[in-house]
Amino acid sequence: MSNHHDHHEEGHGSYSDYVIGFVLSVILTVIPFGLVMTGALEKSTTLITVVVFAIVQIAVHLKYFLHLSFKTEEGAINLMTFLFSALIIVLVVGLSIWIIYASNYMMMM
Repeated sequence: MSNHHDHHEEGHGSYSDYVIGFVLSVILTVIPFGLVMTGALEKSTTLITVVVFAIVQIAVHLKYFLHLSFKTEEGAINLMTFLFSALIIVLVVGLSIWIIYASNYMMMM
């Protein structure tokens, strides 16, 4: 019975986990926003910085809010589920951008 309780507690984050995740998310949002608004860096450098901060923020959300861990015995299933979901999202977003770009190109001809 104790094992069930321990497993249940392991899957949910503590209050401090949520606070840490929130603070990191705010920091990872404010810095790129400030870079874009001030124009402190070149456009290409700003774009790369925003993308890197977005990727780090995805990792923060997965760890602190979704409590996704690849270290447990269910880690392989979590990893495959995450990778499949990421693939679907990349396909939907990428193909949507391609369709919009192609439509815009054809309408401007």
